[in-house]
Amino acid sequence: MAITAVILGSGTSNGCPSLGYDYSPEFLANPKNWRTRSSLLLEGPEGNLLIDAAPEMRLQLLRENVKSIDAVLITHTHADHIMGMDDLRCFEQRSGRQMVIYAQPLDQEVIRRVFSYAFVDDIPGVHLPRFILRDLPEVLDVGGMSIQTFTVMHGPTPVVGIRVGGLAYLTDVSEIPPQAWAHLSGLDTLIIDAVRRRPHPNHLNFEQALDVAGRIGAGMTYFTHLSHDYDHDVTERDELPENIRLAYDGLRISV
Repeated sequence: MAITAVILGSGTSNGCPSLGYDYSPEFLANPKNWRTRSSLLLEGPEGNLLIDAAPEMRLQLLRENVKSIDAVLITHTHADHIMGMDDLRCFEQRSGRQMVIYAQPLDQEVIRRVFSYAFVDDIPGVHLPRFILRDLPEVLDVGGMSIQTFTVMHGPTPVVGIRVGGLAYLTDVSEIPPQAWAHLSGLDTLIIDAVRRRPHPNHLNFEQALDVAGRIGAGMTYFTHLSHDYDHDVTERDELPENIRLAYDGLRISV
């Protein structure tokens, strides 16, 4: 079963570079320091699952030449993870099918409120997005893939983590509850939040992410949801072991 995980976006909620800051020419010259908001695509043997819809979703999917999305999984409904959802209407226009969105019940309520126009009666001559909201099962079967779902904590907010084969994806996490650890053993690849250098109440910072990555012991770990604290090449060269790298937009990982 051929599955590819594509890091569509590797940045924190401000993106990187962030508005209003000055950066050195050397920092800006490295394309890996240009980080759109965090999102992941799973390309399966029979279809694609989009995990979160960042504000730059349209640009991310154009960059990766993605022509179809079979379903969307929303990990949580903070703005940087859902504000691209309106652009899903383009896939609906091409396929003639409403877009299936898997989310936690509380997140479904937020989606209905923020995108209320996606649930109203049709307006002649106007194409509105049409979402079918579904509860997230423990095992989600999409695109020929079986995706295990579980819950981690993002400060006080429950966030969906996923595992497919030997890969786990934990965006926006500050705590891994005991029941989630069972899904994180024997990993080939871990993708995990490491938002910034100094402590953060709702995210793992660099030091904490290093500790968690060491405890999980995946063959390879990628840090994501990254702020401008990280100069990609300098950080990898000076501060990380060979089995821990920084994610970057467009990174493709075989599962």
